[in-house]
Amino acid sequence: MDRADGLKQLIDGVWTDGEGPRFSVVDKFLGGELCTAREASVAQVQAAVASARRSFEANRLDPYERYRLLSRVADLILANREELTATVIAESGVPWKDSDNEVARTAETFRVSAEEAKRLVGEMVPIQGAAGQAHRMAMTIRVPRGVVAGISAFNSPLNMVAHKAAPALAAGNAVVVKPPPATPLSGARLFELMLEAGLPPGHLNLVHGGADVGQALVEDPGVDFVTFTGSTPVGKAIRQSRGMRPVALELGSIAATIVCADADLERAAMRCAQSGFRRQGQACTSTQRLFVQREVLEPFTAMLVAETAKLKVGDPRLHDTDVGPLISERDAARAEAWVSEAVAQGARVLAGGRREGAFLQPTILADSPRGSRVLCEEIFAPVLSILPFDDLDEAIDEVNRTEFGLAAGLFTQNIERALKGAARIHVGVVHLNDASSSRVDLIPFGGVKDSGVGVEGPKYAMREMTEERLVTITL
Repeated sequence: MDRADGLKQLIDGVWTDGEGPRFSVVDKFLGGELCTAREASVAQVQAAVASARRSFEANRLDPYERYRLLSRVADLILANREELTATVIAESGVPWKDSDNEVARTAETFRVSAEEAKRLVGEMVPIQGAAGQAHRMAMTIRVPRGVVAGISAFNSPLNMVAHKAAPALAAGNAVVVKPPPATPLSGARLFELMLEAGLPPGHLNLVHGGADVGQALVEDPGVDFVTFTGSTPVGKAIRQSRGMRPVALELGSIAATIVCADADLERAAMRCAQSGFRRQGQACTSTQRLFVQREVLEPFTAMLVAETAKLKVGDPRLHDTDVGPLISERDAARAEAWVSEAVAQGARVLAGGRREGAFLQPTILADSPRGSRVLCEEIFAPVLSILPFDDLDEAIDEVNRTEFGLAAGLFTQNIERALKGAARIHVGVVHLNDASSSRVDLIPFGGVKDSGVGVEGPKYAMREMTEERLVTITL
């Protein structure tokens, strides 16, 4: 697809112009325009869903064929690694280190999905254990739902699209994906590679646009399953509009990490600095609240400030850059305002706190008031607040005292304390001796409370993207 004349929709195997308002995609560091595009119209969204339905009915790929095609996609991703990395950097501002890693992770997401396509099975049901049923057998089978709609967020523009599309295709579905308007180029290039790999063209549909396009996709009666990553308010609206139809929602968080006095403090400081500040803190699992046991508060804080000082802020295309620009200057200004508000309420800035354009220096706060926005709302920026605690149960209670529950970290060398903490911290993912942001693509990943419903990770997403059907046999 030649983007000289704009970014296009992919509908029924054809790249075509949108029919809605025009928008621009800009380089998040250089500021220049990367391309323009027109949003999809409601009619085009409906056409994309209809295309997926026709292809699903006409091209029932067997498990081995899905494995072969998705493996080919993984190979093509790695063959185009340099180009894909450059695209992620340009449209998202994520530094080279993390963008290059995202490309590798995207290939792995397809590779794991390919393998899981061969292993998607039901189970035997012991029906003969019921009185009078000795002459019968029973089993469950997994059946694809049909059309899966995926809506992704800007902070992981390539791998997040992969987590929507690859498991859905591996499970036997057709897809319609809407990438975010701020970062649509990576997803579009990924769909080009999926077509090149030989997947049925109608199985792959891509529409561009904002909230109106997403709403049209979610409300289309031809969509059998919606998988969404984004804000909690939007996720709640999607669930309400879908009614009884299934969804998977990966939503907001105020991620926390706990550091106990017996932890490996040097490792904890290094991992917390990475978790709080890499990718500009723009991950739903980025450590925002850092609870440190009071008896090691002073030495650990010094270590954390030292680790933060090592991070290089600047041009995301340079291989030694750790922190790039936020997705927009407006988002950086909002985060700066929250920091200033906390300082006015009594917080102290231990590192960072300065903004220049879309760049916000990695910021460490101490003494943030418990009711301040830096503690009570998801900041989605490189801002981390240190909170002292005396008793682990006290810290866990504070971690749990929000409406969110996605991921948390707990550093301790006491196995009893670690396992009891893992059971008590009310989140979907607990990392022991690691920080809250420590995702591997094959693991089950999902939150509780207002952080969402459903689980990502190819094996686990595929179970949600299929229906379980009971089959009995009378002998």
